[in-house]
Amino acid sequence: MKKTFFTSLLLLCASSELFAERIQILSAVTKDKTISNAEVILQKSGKTSKVTHSKSNGKAIFSGFGDTEESTLIIKKSGYSTLVAQCPCDGLTYALSPNMKNLDGLRAVLTWGKHPSDLDSHLAYKNNHIFYSSKQGTKAHLDVDDTNSYGPETITIVQRQEDKAYLYAVQDFTNGTKNSSTLLSASGATVHVYIGQTLMRTYKVKPRKVGNIWVVFVIDEEGVFHDIDAYLGTTNSSSGVKKIMKEILTSRDFASQVNISDIDKSRAESWNDAGERAYHKKRYESAMYKYQSAININPNYGQAYSNLGLVFQRLHRSAEAIWANKKAIKLASGVRTKEIKASSYYNIAKVYERQHSYAKALKSYENALENKEHPAYHKGIKRMKRKLGR
Repeated sequence: MKKTFFTSLLLLCASSELFAERIQILSAVTKDKTISNAEVILQKSGKTSKVTHSKSNGKAIFSGFGDTEESTLIIKKSGYSTLVAQCPCDGLTYALSPNMKNLDGLRAVLTWGKHPSDLDSHLAYKNNHIFYSSKQGTKAHLDVDDTNSYGPETITIVQRQEDKAYLYAVQDFTNGTKNSSTLLSASGATVHVYIGQTLMRTYKVKPRKVGNIWVVFVIDEEGVFHDIDAYLGTTNSSSGVKKIMKEILTSRDFASQVNISDIDKSRAESWNDAGERAYHKKRYESAMYKYQSAININPNYGQAYSNLGLVFQRLHRSAEAIWANKKAIKLASGVRTKEIKASSYYNIAKVYERQHSYAKALKSYENALENKEHPAYHKGIKRMKRKLGR
């Protein structure tokens, strides 16, 4: 039987429907609150972007380019941090984080797939352990607890305390006593970390890993991120998670389990180069995303952090600039170590000075001077001492 024009058209429409993306957008900090009228953009290199908006129920449906890793999803709404995620994304829930105003604040947002139904966020630091049965800690809290798939599950550090290290982990509560389970690894769990108005880091669970605990990252006493990405097991459910996290903090075993291949290092360098090209064209937001892509591929890429700190200052994102410069200091190596540290401490000092945090600014100017002699550092120290009445 010959295909008529109308038959072909119906087949084409049916085929296009197969590639429709269906997502839901919720608030990261208010349980089950849907986000309407968020701009949803699907991008693919060499293709015209697809754009739609979320409805009153938070759902957005649009035909894209196929639900593959080659597509990037961007969700924007005024007052919220822009969310950038790699597809596949069909059927998933995405949570938008309201902008944070505190320079030392942070928000970790966990989302996952349909199975297992209940994943739990855990944040441990001195004399505190925040999770579903202990939602409030010292200047930190669990905003949202989700028990029926997808998330979000959100923990907010309102103000990080400088003398404490913070350890973040995800537990498969559904399989909390099955220490040899691989279902957490197959969950599609993703952790988005927000500082200020920016999605700073994205962590994705690795496939084919054994364990019902995913230890994701730690923030040390100086506010520097360390990626851990370790998969561990317990037969004691939540009490087992608490014990493991306490042991890690006590032993200060913050060793990363992330192995960066030469191919990934090359990919990260390509993204960094692309960011530098965008920066020199004064396309600062585009440069920011490219530097972040480099860091998500290679979290030990010091030059990308240094570049990111600079572009955050251009974008007037103070909290983010502090975070990036601190990491650049930690990763500084080679013949330019002292120069990188000095310039990064100076950048941090300028941010604190603009925010009238003069004691912190003074300390940063002094740290800059310890690494390199420069008139600007001396002037900054004198200026801060005058402000502090010294």
